[in-house]
Amino acid sequence: MIIGASSFASPLEELVNEVDSVELYVPKMELYEGRKLQHDRVRNVSDMLSTSSGVTSVHAPYYANVPTYPAKLCVDTANMKGSDFRLMEESIELAAYFQSRVVVLHPGLVGNNRQDSLSKMVDNLKRLAGFADNCGVMLGLENKEGTAPGNLCCEAGELVRAVEEVNSGNLGITFDVGHANLTIGGRSGLIREFMETVRPLVVHVHVHDNMGVWTDEYNGDVHMAPGSGTVDLEVIGELGYGGIHNLEVFSMEDVITGKEKLLAL
Repeated sequence: MIIGASSFASPLEELVNEVDSVELYVPKMELYEGRKLQHDRVRNVSDMLSTSSGVTSVHAPYYANVPTYPAKLCVDTANMKGSDFRLMEESIELAAYFQSRVVVLHPGLVGNNRQDSLSKMVDNLKRLAGFADNCGVMLGLENKEGTAPGNLCCEAGELVRAVEEVNSGNLGITFDVGHANLTIGGRSGLIREFMETVRPLVVHVHVHDNMGVWTDEYNGDVHMAPGSGTVDLEVIGELGYGGIHNLEVFSMEDVITGKEKLLAL
């Protein structure tokens, strides 16, 4: 198991001394002015990472209708236009540049017709997976939280179906245990069923905690330190995945707590 943390938890220079991997969270790294990538900022990140022996992953832009997310970087993977593809392709190119293990993608929005939106997302992901293949990069489609039903791929079966329909060796699943906990209402038996369904396709793991129920704060997706909510962390040990387990938490204190929990599994 490689234990990592998201770059939104703490400055990179602090994270690289605490964990073995950093997830470069593109939407909130200030790498863009509008939709124009600032290459000098990318080089600054590269220079900082060069002092570390750790590995990286990349979190691509996605759709979020909240004031803390940069509106110019919103992408709905079920409804993409030319500039959206270019933005996502840049994340794949960044991953190749940083020699990252995986690029995390969010599924798209349900829209007016769930099946039509799912089909469009699959077509878009086929194009992105082809680009990733040319760059030598793996993509991981993340399960979203069922407390926000406007998203596709909250349920394990729909997530697996989407990945299987893309049918690319460059697209797997980012298993987000916190999102799964919200989808199954915090019931430990059901989270095991969720994990077993996605297990064959997992290429990346996100770890954070919550209370397993909807709240008016981010639909319950509050990204607490592992062990402080209702997520049964034993499911991570049972998954048996040896790659990156990225702690998606908001502080260095929670990174340290989460690391201790993962090491104890």
